Amino acid sequence: MGKGDKKSRKGKITKGTYGNRRPRKANKSTGQSAPKEAAASK
Repeated sequence: MGKGDKKSRKGKITKGTYGNRRPRKANKSTGQSAPKEAAASK
């Protein structure tokens, strides 16, 4: 459980890889959600 552990967040940062513990984008902010809400409210 540390820098050498591939399954931990620290290990993924050290290795430079991504996965469930370290997603590529922490905050998904897309402009697609606003038009869907506007269309649903009509």
